[in-house]
Amino acid sequence: MKKTILLVTLILFTLGCDSDDNNDCQGIDCLPPATTTGEGTFGCLVNGEPYVDNSGAFNCFYQFVDGEYYFNIGSDNEQAGLNQIIIGSTAKEISNNIPIELNYNSFNEFYAEIGLLSTQGDFTTTDIQDGIVTFTEFNTNSNIVSAIFEFNITVLETGEIIEITEGRFDSFFTQ
Repeated sequence: MKKTILLVTLILFTLGCDSDDNNDCQGIDCLPPATTTGEGTFGCLVNGEPYVDNSGAFNCFYQFVDGEYYFNIGSDNEQAGLNQIIIGSTAKEISNNIPIELNYNSFNEFYAEIGLLSTQGDFTTTDIQDGIVTFTEFNTNSNIVSAIFEFNITVLETGEIIEITEGRFDSFFTQ
């Protein structure tokens, strides 16, 4: 009888283990897939370390204001030394499958920003650093926006370059 109970306990314990546990993933394997169906995912590598937000609770909008379009998606998650990543535009329309340069947060530009945990500062892309976003799905009927992105940001105080690679998001947006 004791052997039967022990055997049943071992079987239940083995079945309860999840071999897909993400605690053992590394690098790009930790990122959500690059989907285009409004999955509520946001992920990238920050200097090679995964930054993932699967909450779906992003501040994501595409709005027509004073004759111009404004886009923003912001992910808040304290990972890889960052507390947030934002990709946005001021007075710029979105087109599918066209690489768009990330520049300053200024009129008629797309940009990216990060918030660092170590300095409590926010830093943005510039016109002299590499950065690109490509919208792989943008549908104003279903309000789905998906993209892939990568960019570099230099921390002014230290000169450190933060490399954001393999970025992707898939979300619903408000209008």
